[in-house]
Amino acid sequence: MEKVVSGKRKKSSGINGQVLDGSNIMELVGNHQVFSDFVDHKFHDLDRDGDGKLSVKELQPAIADIGAALGLPTQGTNPESDHIYSEVLNEFTHGKDEKVSKTEFKEVLSDILLGMAAGLKRDPIVILRIDGEDLFEFVNGPGYEPEMASIFFEIESPNASLCNYIIEAMEKLTVDQGIPPTSDSWVFNNIVEPALQSQAGPDWDGPVSQEIFLAEFKKVALRVAEHLKEQPVIVAHSENTFDGNGVKRLLSNKFELEKTLNSALENLPKDRNGKMSKEYLRIALDVVSPSAGLPPFGAIAEMDNVIGEVFKMIGADDGKVVKDDEFKKILTEILGSIMLQLEGNPISVSSNSVVHEPLSSSSTLLQPSSNETA
Repeated sequence: MEKVVSGKRKKSSGINGQVLDGSNIMELVGNHQVFSDFVDHKFHDLDRDGDGKLSVKELQPAIADIGAALGLPTQGTNPESDHIYSEVLNEFTHGKDEKVSKTEFKEVLSDILLGMAAGLKRDPIVILRIDGEDLFEFVNGPGYEPEMASIFFEIESPNASLCNYIIEAMEKLTVDQGIPPTSDSWVFNNIVEPALQSQAGPDWDGPVSQEIFLAEFKKVALRVAEHLKEQPVIVAHSENTFDGNGVKRLLSNKFELEKTLNSALENLPKDRNGKMSKEYLRIALDVVSPSAGLPPFGAIAEMDNVIGEVFKMIGADDGKVVKDDEFKKILTEILGSIMLQLEGNPISVSSNSVVHEPLSSSSTLLQPSSNETA
């Protein structure tokens, strides 16, 4: 695997690469003159009729680019992501079918970019170029047999074919061994499947022993490495460990904690006596989560389980109504309990997704030209 580091390429062990941590976005938005020039240029590109305002139709390329930058599928292909596209559009138009001025465009774009930068700072993305080299080293190295023997016993199924064994084993390997995500259809169709077809033999239909599996998997993996050498795959890799440190930092800063709690409560509905239901604690926790270094609810199953246990332990789902101070006290208790749970059992998560070449027709809204960032 060839890693891209600061624009240069070098070989190294472990996961290294071009790190996307939001610093370039922060630098762009933070430099008022550069960002103003950037907005002027992009606004001019989008303003097709030259009337100094952007219609909903003229905003569409910007919405599409923001969606792509957020990793969303193309607009119109997924109802859930389409809802997000709609929300982004509403940020610009305030839910009205009105044209957007350059000032409004600049303000909303700034907020969106800063939100993206904050997300990247919290969960940086490393760009890896997988070219078969790490896979070749793994297959020919001392760790191959013990690693693959362990995977063989995980898979072991009397009725499975050798082909199924190899496909499932490929799915269990990661970028650490030099394998891009084989769940990606392009990777499977262009890298894995040709390797399988070239190595399939008559003994693939018989019983699968560990010895046969190790020998045949090696042949296929070496063919996969050759295909990767011819067609390297770019992978966006991210990993994060939730160990409670982010919660601890927030709880130790009383001023920041109070400010964050007040922000979480300001938009929650209250009854005529100024009280609010404890059923809104999950919503409030989601608002507080970025400041506490926690993922949004629903993003990571293991974290959802921790939060569910904490809510059950504290009785946060009983639906009772409480005053502001009591609500904030319970929310602080929830954060403290989550912190203790994570300190005792940290949760580590990682993700790998293939970065495909952008369509030639895609807009360059979020790609400032060199003279804009110089």
